[in-house]
Amino acid sequence: MNTIAVIQARMGSTRLPGKVMLPLDGKHVLERDIERVSRAESINKTVVATSVSTADDIVERYAAQCGATVYRGSEPDVLGRMYNAATEVSADVVVRITGDCPLISPQGIDAVVHRLQESDVDYVSNTVKQTLPRGLDVEAFTYESFSTVERRAKSREEREHVTLHYLRNQDEFDIGNVSDEEIFDAPHLHGRDDLRLTLDEADDYELLRRIYEEMPTDEPLEIEDVVTVIDEKGWAGINQNIQQKHPPEPE
Repeated sequence: MNTIAVIQARMGSTRLPGKVMLPLDGKHVLERDIERVSRAESINKTVVATSVSTADDIVERYAAQCGATVYRGSEPDVLGRMYNAATEVSADVVVRITGDCPLISPQGIDAVVHRLQESDVDYVSNTVKQTLPRGLDVEAFTYESFSTVERRAKSREEREHVTLHYLRNQDEFDIGNVSDEEIFDAPHLHGRDDLRLTLDEADDYELLRRIYEEMPTDEPLEIEDVVTVIDEKGWAGINQNIQQKHPPEPE
């Protein structure tokens, strides 16, 4: 099966404009996203889906330099952009990642994809029940079911938030969830939805910047080590006051 990771990324974030180009120990956030997603064994190709806005010319340039395929489409119709990107590369399975997750776990991606393939369901995530830190969010769904979603999702909210139609219509789709304990053996990673490893606001960036400066390496950071450092340094409070949007801001 052709399993395609599609990273949604754009410069126009309302809370932290240009965040995908912020530096983290010599590499920008987008490059961190791409290198980590591409490490997942289940992924055949990584695509960055950005908008046709001129502000996103820089996203196209650097995504291509980092080895990703680039698709450009509508900025407000994120669902359409995502669907067209998946169609263009003949995806059988679509793995949705947002561009504000520079610590996304390759292990977590593989666990979600494997569950989708083994269970013969339409949609699997590790966030149907949130037990992991924000920023490790992975969703995988079949292209066939996504085609149904693309046809049926009509509201502005469902076009902005790509998978909302799945979650609002769980009686019509087979939905699966992967828990923290199914991904990570380390007990200090279980039930850690108190942590934010995503990038929405300046305090999120401050935490991520400290992590990457504290743990310089040419290899992608291991989440077990990242959380250990956060706990040892007492850094969890840096961004704890940020209110997570539900659903989160579209990329």
